[in-house]
Amino acid sequence: MTAQDTPLLDQKLVTNALLAQWDVTDSIVSGLDAHGWRTPTPLPGWTVQDVVSHIIGTESMLLGIDPPKAELDAPVAHVRNEIGGFNELWVEGLRDRSGEQMLAQFRDVTGQRRRILTELTAEQWAAPSWSPIGQTSYGRFMRIRLFDCWMHELDIRDGLRRSGEEGDQRAELAFPEIEASIGFIVGKLGKAPDGARVTLELTGPLAQTIHVAVDGRAKRVRELDGPATTTLTLDSRLFVRLVGGRTTFDEHRDEIGLDGDAELAEQLARRLAFTI
Repeated sequence: MTAQDTPLLDQKLVTNALLAQWDVTDSIVSGLDAHGWRTPTPLPGWTVQDVVSHIIGTESMLLGIDPPKAELDAPVAHVRNEIGGFNELWVEGLRDRSGEQMLAQFRDVTGQRRRILTELTAEQWAAPSWSPIGQTSYGRFMRIRLFDCWMHELDIRDGLRRSGEEGDQRAELAFPEIEASIGFIVGKLGKAPDGARVTLELTGPLAQTIHVAVDGRAKRVRELDGPATTTLTLDSRLFVRLVGGRTTFDEHRDEIGLDGDAELAEQLARRLAFTI
């Protein structure tokens, strides 16, 4: 089963996946010592503890809980927008907590959110909601939460150098958030020219073929109407980290196949990062 075959916003599936995601994150960090909590991750300036602080912060926000700091003491280099600034209030505010305190707060906040999500009605799931991508349904926002928490599991694992499952239902339900932005990635960020036909051949745990046609604006299509202008072939695990801005093309040049228009292919491969 691929991400395309999954009922993408099914309330039960997305809710259960998000709850399972929190359980997985809990299992990874619950046995960490002080050094483990302070281990750097691929996110600039963030340790494992900082990543967990961010998850705590977002779920706390949804509970109506204010961050522990009202403002940052000084500018932070990796903060580029308002959402990033809000995230950093939680990161800096919880930075002095012990691992035990962090785990207890994570379990308390996600426990409260778990009760709310499991009691949510279908009407509430479909209701309009604010989200990081703008106005959408509450259900779509929860899929964004799944995507965010899933990506941060990978950050924690990569920081700790621990492998894990990257092709299960959590991944299949989170990955469509990348697919939904693929036109923006190829057209706006990658600057693929009008008339271009781009194919992404993903191998690995989330193996699939993604086609993008640029006709005025870039959009995903089921099939191309002719030969691909360029094709990028790479493992889905690397693709996810590239679109998340966790690594760069230059660090993995030999792991990415670039076919067709080589100049355009490399241009796209260098500009995949789209997350905030």
